[in-house]
Amino acid sequence: MSRGYRDGDSKRYFDWLYYAAIDLRVAKLILEDGRCRNMVAFHCQQSVEKALKGYLLWRKNRLYDGHNLPFLCKQAMMEDEHFRACLPLASEINHYYIESRYPADFLLSLDEETATMLIVNTTDMVHFINSLVKFDFTSYHPKKM
Repeated sequence: MSRGYRDGDSKRYFDWLYYAAIDLRVAKLILEDGRCRNMVAFHCQQSVEKALKGYLLWRKNRLYDGHNLPFLCKQAMMEDEHFRACLPLASEINHYYIESRYPADFLLSLDEETATMLIVNTTDMVHFINSLVKFDFTSYHPKKM
């Protein structure tokens, strides 16, 4: 069952793209610490999720609920067929939302090469979305409270 979006969730697509960029930066910062590689995967997942939600908010003026990256990517594909190339990454990274954050009998343990590849592929996808929306991280100014 979905939670529905919270009333406080931003309806400004560029806020979502900004936070996608922040998650990607965090993933890059923690890559060097081998104990944090699972969190690299989580932050990559979060970056892709927020970037897709930002794109869909920009394109459809609708805030989508949930964390299912293949679903969000397919929604984006309905607007732009170029998102078909993003679907393999969305499918691969989708399971990291849960598995990277909670202990289990069979622990996820990413090696440096896999974590680095996730960052590279996430960077490509976020840059692709930012180019469509014409979003520039360095020009963004967060809303003052």
